[in-house]
Amino acid sequence: MNAKEINDKLPRHVGIIMDGNGRWAARRGAARTNGHTEGLKAARRVVERASLRGIHYLTLFVFSTENWKRAASEVDFIMSLVKRHLMRELDFYRENHIRIRHTGDTSGLAPDIIAEIDEARRGTKGFDGLQVILALNYGGRNEIIRAARRFLRQTAAASSDEAAAALTEEELSRCLDNPDVPDPDLIIRTAGEFRVSNFLLWEAAYAEYFITDKFWPDFSIDDFDAALAFYAARERRFGANSESGAAVQ
Repeated sequence: MNAKEINDKLPRHVGIIMDGNGRWAARRGAARTNGHTEGLKAARRVVERASLRGIHYLTLFVFSTENWKRAASEVDFIMSLVKRHLMRELDFYRENHIRIRHTGDTSGLAPDIIAEIDEARRGTKGFDGLQVILALNYGGRNEIIRAARRFLRQTAAASSDEAAAALTEEELSRCLDNPDVPDPDLIIRTAGEFRVSNFLLWEAAYAEYFITDKFWPDFSIDDFDAALAFYAARERRFGANSESGAAVQ
């Protein structure tokens, strides 16, 4: 497949499970915090590449609802890294017309982190370039539960039978964190792990998965391009088959 064919079949939405920061550091005899710092650099270059390639949406799995189980010192470092990144990179996002968004449970985040996310969102809201969605304090099950609660609040005046009848996939989708964002077409996972790890469980029902053995800090723009080429070669059936006459991508 040549470059034009790949460009003609780019995914609109790419999600990345950025795995392996700690193992990258351990193999070098360094602290885990070093791995997270290098992982942030990898995220920056992938954001730049995604913007250049014309990807519309990029969801980065920054911190999961399960990551609170890690040592407090590591959690604190990751949160401070996120805060510093949002502060330092805001000019970069503005210059490249990149819009910053968030998905996850804000009720579990510190006020200063929420403030930085809100500032980045407000400062980039009108941009029409790549939309970077930071999955911070995010869990797929948690998002579905919060979506269900939003739906219940919206139908509080209805009877239980009426509410049950109104509950459809479309209605629940409208109650997710970012209902206007299309489902991910491609999920990239680094560090050779074959797990979904509670990432975009509802949205990724028909996503294509690209797994690489590389740890996230080593993930390069060439690796990102390889993932895009992999996606372009896939035949997406969405439950149908080639003989059914259904549209495939």
